[in-house]
Amino acid sequence: MKELVESKKKAEITMRLTEFEIPPMQDVLIVGKNAPIGPEAVRRMVDILSPEQYEVIKVQHPIIEAIVIRKALTNILTKDKLIPIIIEEGEKVASESTIIKANIDIVVHVSKSVDL
Repeated sequence: MKELVESKKKAEITMRLTEFEIPPMQDVLIVGKNAPIGPEAVRRMVDILSPEQYEVIKVQHPIIEAIVIRKALTNILTKDKLIPIIIEEGEKVASESTIIKANIDIVVHVSKSVDL
């Protein structure tokens, strides 16, 4: 019987950021503090378009008020790891008055070694 010696997990993240447009649903929306619609209006919109599929997360940031994220993404990678990456990249293109949509692909790499 071969014994499991080592287990490694890595997550590779690819993110595309574009200006918000209709239809609005992507993996993530980054809502600026002075965006035309606020987090509560976005919450109502996503609940109508895709009930129970998205979560609105308010954040403490100078220009970003909230992140709207597809719940399936947080089943792969925790919010604690994903939200800082979204903010870090999003703040490079967002302003207080914008809503930015992002498409995020998460690829999980698993590597294991066994004794021969």
